[in-house]
Amino acid sequence: MAEKAKKIHRFQIGLNVVVQIGLLIFVALMVNYLGFEHYRRWDFSRDHKYALSDKTKRMLDSLKGKLRITVFFSPNTPITNDVQGLLTEYQYAAKGKIDVEQIDPERSFSRAKELFDKYKVVTDESMLVLDYEGRNKTVKASEMAEVDQSGVAMGEGPRVTAFKGEQAISSAIIDLTEGKKNIIGYVLGHKEPPIATAAPNLMTMERPPDSPISVLKTFIENENIKLQELNLFNVDAIPAEMKTIMIVGPQYDFSDREMQLLRDFWNKQGRILLLLDPSAKTPKLDAFLAELGVKVNDDRLMAMVRTGIEEIARVRDVIGRFLPDSAITKRLADVRAPFLGGTCSLTLDSQRVQAGGVQLQPLVEAEKGYWGEVDYNSDDPAKLQFEQNRDHAAPLTIAVSIEKGGSGDARVRVNSSRMVVVSNALFVQDNALTQDQQALDFISGSINWLMSREQMIGIAPKVPKTLTFSLDQTALRNLRWIVLVLMPLVPALIGSAVWWKRRA
Repeated sequence: MAEKAKKIHRFQIGLNVVVQIGLLIFVALMVNYLGFEHYRRWDFSRDHKYALSDKTKRMLDSLKGKLRITVFFSPNTPITNDVQGLLTEYQYAAKGKIDVEQIDPERSFSRAKELFDKYKVVTDESMLVLDYEGRNKTVKASEMAEVDQSGVAMGEGPRVTAFKGEQAISSAIIDLTEGKKNIIGYVLGHKEPPIATAAPNLMTMERPPDSPISVLKTFIENENIKLQELNLFNVDAIPAEMKTIMIVGPQYDFSDREMQLLRDFWNKQGRILLLLDPSAKTPKLDAFLAELGVKVNDDRLMAMVRTGIEEIARVRDVIGRFLPDSAITKRLADVRAPFLGGTCSLTLDSQRVQAGGVQLQPLVEAEKGYWGEVDYNSDDPAKLQFEQNRDHAAPLTIAVSIEKGGSGDARVRVNSSRMVVVSNALFVQDNALTQDQQALDFISGSINWLMSREQMIGIAPKVPKTLTFSLDQTALRNLRWIVLVLMPLVPALIGSAVWWKRRA
């Protein structure tokens, strides 16, 4: 007798289907939730123009209130898509502290007029309006990009040559959050590089050369800082609004009166950035540093490098390595940067430090292979060799921070005197800055440490540069063969193979 068929339990089947569908919906919801709340973003563009810098991220973390950004951009503005993508990164990094409203002035006329009246906008140019705690600032499209208009006369559209939106937006946010600009006194009177460009000659109409540190000046001023000329001959004391001063490559020594002003400034919790030119003789300035435990050695750093199979050359441009133990350089740890021109070594006097209550911290050391040559003016190659008992051996310090009256605990804020000393003044000039701008990041970190703005220390947005290729004769010859022979040959071979296959 055939076995009796089992009864179909329709209710159980239906319940299983409902449970399975519910589980699928739950899993889908969880995957979408996790993807929305916990995700990573990558920038695969050539120059990473959308990836925010370390400094911008740290600045956004320090925001206390809500930042509102209103975008007044027409669709035909060349950088509209770039700005929208960049603002998305700002919102992601700010973690809910930034609200963005997109307004097309040509379509949303009433809303645009309402906000124009509120923010007192009087320009037709595409722009952003940043509003933070009742203060607002505009960032125009022309400030966020360098545009080539040379092809407009030929019927071509404007071409964006460099997008610098992050520099402009981050600078505006710093201005809003800090309010009043910080003033740094730039000491003049000893043949330091000028920071101001002189007016053109009215007789010849010749334009004088730009400041040799114009890139550094622009870079610093983008961080809500104003560089103001300071001649110590013309003042009885360093002005109270100047909490920090810069001394860049003095060619002449300071007078006794100037040195007294510097000492008074230092003793009143002053902050000093000092870049030395080893070729200049400044005994009074060197004696002041010696009082603080930093000896400026009368030597020049050099190294022997291999330039060929059997060729060795002596170089005086120093490759420096940033040390990780300081708040100034820890984010540049183990990064290498060139210090062009003459560089001398600095010796730290630990006994004087202990007696005077001064904290010294090496910031940059010369890469392995360098030595401090004492007989650096000799023309005899035999003398320009390392001698154990005469020259200075590694480690060779070329930058140091000095603090008097500070606390060893970074969490404790106290008023203290601070100084950064670098034994090279040429590495910040326009013709010496590298494309990777490590020098700018180092100087920016030093200034922010001097001004007690540790939260602003980090890798700054890259200075936009045009991508160029330099081809020598060999490269041009290879390119010619590739274009004239290889490129036509590849499709010809593929076509011949297809024809032969079909013929067979």
